[in-house]
Amino acid sequence: MYNMSVINPGYATDDNSMMNLGLLYRTQWARSIGGPTTGTYFVHSTITDNVEGGLSVVHDEIGDVVKQTSAFADIAVVVPVSANTKLSFGIKAGATFYSTNFDGFVYSDPLPDPAFAENISRVIPNVGAGLFFFSDHYYLGLSAPNLLETKYLEEDSGIISQGKKNIHVFFTGGYVIDLNDTFKFKHSFMAKHVNGARLSIDLNANVLIDNLVEIGAGYRFDDSYVGMVNFSMTDAIRIGYAYDHTISNLGRFNSGSHEIMLLFNIGKLGKGYDKSPRFF
Repeated sequence: MYNMSVINPGYATDDNSMMNLGLLYRTQWARSIGGPTTGTYFVHSTITDNVEGGLSVVHDEIGDVVKQTSAFADIAVVVPVSANTKLSFGIKAGATFYSTNFDGFVYSDPLPDPAFAENISRVIPNVGAGLFFFSDHYYLGLSAPNLLETKYLEEDSGIISQGKKNIHVFFTGGYVIDLNDTFKFKHSFMAKHVNGARLSIDLNANVLIDNLVEIGAGYRFDDSYVGMVNFSMTDAIRIGYAYDHTISNLGRFNSGSHEIMLLFNIGKLGKGYDKSPRFF
């Protein structure tokens, strides 16, 4: 929810006075062998009155075997729909640098799988597109950040062993309620569809208190419960932490997932971001 442009290039802030930057780090399925880790960097800003853009870098690792770094640039055009709502059309383009290293890998089966006998190093281009409809208090997004399907594994030694990244479609939304001058409440959702897997749905609820402290909880159906908190350290810097408690059968093999975040809202005039922060 703090790096919407990664999944939707149409994401827009509609504020030409500031620039968003962020660093996020996630360790998934802690204490499991080879549990995935993810590091994310992003920057997003208005370019002109109706054009916004951003850059994002996502680095994933699975144990010491798989490494993947994706770098993308986004551009979005914002069009007024009514006095209070706007629609943004966005595209993203970039590449993924993917590598595997099975040297010294310990197989659980007595005979190694020949599909994993050879190390892989590839550069994979991709493009994405998205729509983002929003006002000051709500938003809806529809996007596909990877429109080009990619095969990571091919036929090897007569064995068909394909690992393919299919198109992922995301549908997101949220609504912010100003309860009073102190409390803002946002409920939001994200649904993800990809062929070969059942629909993934996230539900979240966050409360922003006096523009200083944000506390939230979430639920991913049949997968995990989430708790999170972040604090405003200065007018321009927020730091936060989130924890996922796994409730699927994978929960027997890990102690949950941890994520830390460092968010910057920087005024373009160089004096920090001194406005009341948007909730999305």
